[in-house]
Amino acid sequence: MKAVGLMTHGGPEVLEVLEVPEVQAGPGQIRIRNHASAVNPTDVAARSGLMAQLQKKNPPPYVPGMDAAGVVDQIGEGVNTDIQLGDNVMAMVVPNGNYGAYREQIVLDQNAVVKAPKDTSHVEACTLPMNSLTARLSLDLLNLKEGQVLAVTGSPGAYGGYVVQLAKAGGLTVIADSNESDEKLLKSLGVDIIIPRGEGYAERIREEFPEGVDGMADGALLNELAIDAVRDGGSFTSIRGFKGDPQRDIEFSTTWVTAYDCKKDILETLKGQAEEGILTLRVADSVSIENAAEAHERLEAGGTRGRMVIEF
Repeated sequence: MKAVGLMTHGGPEVLEVLEVPEVQAGPGQIRIRNHASAVNPTDVAARSGLMAQLQKKNPPPYVPGMDAAGVVDQIGEGVNTDIQLGDNVMAMVVPNGNYGAYREQIVLDQNAVVKAPKDTSHVEACTLPMNSLTARLSLDLLNLKEGQVLAVTGSPGAYGGYVVQLAKAGGLTVIADSNESDEKLLKSLGVDIIIPRGEGYAERIREEFPEGVDGMADGALLNELAIDAVRDGGSFTSIRGFKGDPQRDIEFSTTWVTAYDCKKDILETLKGQAEEGILTLRVADSVSIENAAEAHERLEAGGTRGRMVIEF
């Protein structure tokens, strides 16, 4: 059984096609014949060595990947679900050392697996789970009410785009910064107010909302540079562990998507929103397992608007 992984940390070139043992579904588990895995920034971190401390409890090879989409080919005992053999499904995968989504075959808890959105390919479906769950968690942490104002950084990306679309579905006003080349995309996602990207981010936000915005979803990792855009008593969430120093009664939180691992009901809702057109599945391009390094190179180079996907 083939997987894409690494024996040693480094640049994209360390990724290689590996032979790994076949796995079997145990009680309460589902096995997926995986056909597509989205490539995310966290995969780059796993490959480059930023997560080496967490990975070292297991020997290599290390197999990254947090998104899978494929076909159910084995169901373990005691599984209580509407999913059947042969169903097209998708799942978020929380890598455990050498057990990530970049593999032809993966076994997961039944509550991590849901049917793929209707009329979507495996390549499209795999772009939904991890990023949409992350976006949903961010909005839940911010706890904004209909009519309030949300600022989103990094909105052209997969996470940021889902935050924008979910926020609009929840009745929020959304403001985002953008290069001129991304303005059309952001408008299509539903952004209400677009400000120029560049220095003075918080000041530009305050020109539109003098008291500051109610909430901030910081997908671009502006960190301290974005805090002043939030009103007194507002909320701020980050996606890479940043937590601002206590100030002005702002409620700071960190969005760790593992909190929504195996939250099947939430992923089912997100699937439904994709089927309704509330969420847009965006694929930048797909590559074969032999060209997985190219997907990492293009992600790191920036400018992809949608996810690179590895096909198995």
